[in-house]
Amino acid sequence: MAKTKKSKPDKTREKSRGAAVADEVGLDFARAWVTFPDPADDDQVFRCDLTWLTSRWHCVFGSGCQGIKAGRADDGCCTLGAHFSDEEDEQRVAGHVARLTPEMWQFHDVGADSGWTQLDDDGDRQTRRWKGSCIFQNRPGFAGGAGCALHILALKEGREPLETKPDVCWQLPVRRTYDWIDRPDDTQVLQVTIGEYDRRGWGPGGHDLHWWCTSARSAHGAGDPVYVSYRAELIELMGKKGYARLVELCEERMASALPMAPHPADAC
Repeated sequence: MAKTKKSKPDKTREKSRGAAVADEVGLDFARAWVTFPDPADDDQVFRCDLTWLTSRWHCVFGSGCQGIKAGRADDGCCTLGAHFSDEEDEQRVAGHVARLTPEMWQFHDVGADSGWTQLDDDGDRQTRRWKGSCIFQNRPGFAGGAGCALHILALKEGREPLETKPDVCWQLPVRRTYDWIDRPDDTQVLQVTIGEYDRRGWGPGGHDLHWWCTSARSAHGAGDPVYVSYRAELIELMGKKGYARLVELCEERMASALPMAPHPADAC
């Protein structure tokens, strides 16, 4: 399970964030959830947010993204850097960093000379922040392409970006959580929840983000619903059999003339 560093609340938070978040809907609205047994594990069940997974959200990085920090729209959600979920996550990423070249990574020389990781204020390991954002974020105008150098590497090698990027980077904005559920017959089952990583997922400081895409109408207009566009990521999070069952349930919902609880940020 990836660990997303929770941003700290800003004591100077304004009650209204104004025009920057004018297209965001509220956090509380009706959602349609479905729970089903994991076809690959009898001791596990999935609880999935069909409202989110059948929504028309898509990443608008570089094409309308307002960024999580005011004045740094080009960063998207890379401003804070990426916290590693565990040592294995960091080691996996390190293997891919070793293949980055100066043509793919704008700050290759900086990373090679003085490192690409750092400790945050709490002593947790993360990708290094350089000039206000993640060191792997190529800035607009870089000849090798703007955006994550590790993402660019994956595309050049014909890989899924989830193979090369830190866990938290490829999972967002899908959130996976685990809960042990006590049943009336004194048995337990592990419930794996797959849902929307909204502002609350960041902790109290999530309300201070300049803008967040999952709630924004401007990021809801994709041709494919999330369960289709995030196929590779959801398979990684749920397994092939779990994902296949999710697809069946999502398609049943999509086929309904009036599906309950649509995402309010969707265009229609």
